Amino acid sequence: MSPFLFTSNILASKPIDVYNHGNMERDFTYIDDIVEGVVRVVKKAPVPDLDCKGDNPNSASSSAPYRLYNIGSNSPVKLMDYIREIEKNIGMKAKLNMMPMQDGDIKKSHANVTGLIRYFGYTPEWDIKKGTKKFIKWYLGYYKVK
Repeated sequence: MSPFLFTSNILASKPIDVYNHGNMERDFTYIDDIVEGVVRVVKKAPVPDLDCKGDNPNSASSSAPYRLYNIGSNSPVKLMDYIREIEKNIGMKAKLNMMPMQDGDIKKSHANVTGLIRYFGYTPEWDIKKGTKKFIKWYLGYYKVK
């Protein structure tokens, strides 16, 4: 959501709200990495264990097996570095509306992709520079900007 919001506001010379005065970190993930993670998981679903006992359940091998995985870049980025990368690729400075921390928000989020690495050989391919550059190129073309 933030790539669209930040990019559209910067291009329209509108301010972007920057919470906690920019003192935030997020695990920004490029869509190609999300798709790759999902495809890998779908191709190798857990299989049922017909000998599974109800007194010793295991979600990964029960009669209705499932596993949960985080998909992310596995590398948190400072919010202000992210904004600067968008500015660089657009060629415009953002108008920043520095705001206090929002209730219920957290300063840092990070996707732990250990399970995807271990079971599926997943390694995120896109870093913030490559992903932002490709996103901005797509955005400008799709919305016929400039």
